[in-house]
Amino acid sequence: MTATIINGNAISASIREGIRDKVARLEQAGKRPPGLAIILVGEDPASQVYVRGKRRDCAEVGFKLDAYNPESDISQDQLLKMISDLNDDSTIDGILVQLPLPKHIDNLAIIEAIHPNKDVDGFHPYNVGRLVLRHPGLRPCTPMGVMQLIEHTGLAIRGMDATVIGVSNHVGRPMALELLLAGCTVAAAHKFTSNTQKHVENADIVVSAVGIPGLIKGEWIKPGAIVIDIGITRDEKGKLHGDVIFDTAVKRAGWITPVPGGVGPMTRVSMLQNTFYALEKFHS
Repeated sequence: MTATIINGNAISASIREGIRDKVARLEQAGKRPPGLAIILVGEDPASQVYVRGKRRDCAEVGFKLDAYNPESDISQDQLLKMISDLNDDSTIDGILVQLPLPKHIDNLAIIEAIHPNKDVDGFHPYNVGRLVLRHPGLRPCTPMGVMQLIEHTGLAIRGMDATVIGVSNHVGRPMALELLLAGCTVAAAHKFTSNTQKHVENADIVVSAVGIPGLIKGEWIKPGAIVIDIGITRDEKGKLHGDVIFDTAVKRAGWITPVPGGVGPMTRVSMLQNTFYALEKFHS
C-alpha cells in the first residue's frame, strides 16, 4: 500500500480562489472587502516569515490588511490599547496578534482583549468554549484546516477511532474537540501517556502536533489510516521535518499529509475563512 498524499498547497489554493470570488462579488455590490489587522511585536524571524505569508494571502484574495509592528519593548498596556482601538474600528473584521509575545506580556490577557467576534485565530476562551459546547463560531485555525484536509479524503469519519498526540491549548485540545464534533472516538496522548504507540496503532485517524521529529514511527500506523502531521521542526541544515517518519508511514497509511505542504497552508487559509465569516456574521 502507498498512501494518497493530501496536498494542502493545492487544497488551500482552491479555497483562496473561492474567497477571492466572494470578495469580488462584495465589491461589485458596492460593499467593502473584509478587513484584517495583524500585530507583530518585535522582530522574531519565524513570525516575520509567517506574517509575510499572511500578507501575500490577503493581497491575493483582496482583503484590506493593516499591519502593525511595534517594538519588542512595548508595554502590555500599550498593546492592550492598540487592540481596544482595533476592536472599535468598523473596517476591521479580524484581529490577529502574532505569537509568541515577549516574556513581559501576558499572552492570555492579550488573547482575551480581542473581541470574540474579531478573534480570527479562534483562541479566545469564548470561541473555544463554543467549540466545547458544539456550537462553533470562529474556530482555531489549525484544527479547522485539518478537518478540511480530512474532508478532502471523501471518507465518512463518523464512528472512527482518532488519536491526537499533543494537547496544546491552540492546536491539540481544539483538534480533539473538532474530531469529537465530527463523531469520532478520540484519544488524546501527551507527555504523561504511558503507551502512545498503542493509541496510534488502534487509530483510524492519527493527528500529531508535538514538534518532535520522528516521534511517530511508520510501523505504528494502522493500515489504511488517515495520518495528519502538524508537527514541523527545522534541523541544523534548514530542512523541515514532521513528527511522523514519512517514508515508512506512507507505505501503511491510506492518506497522509507531507511536511511541508500539508497542514501549514491550511492554517493560513482558515484564518482567511474566519475573517470572511466574521464580516458576514458579525460586521456586515
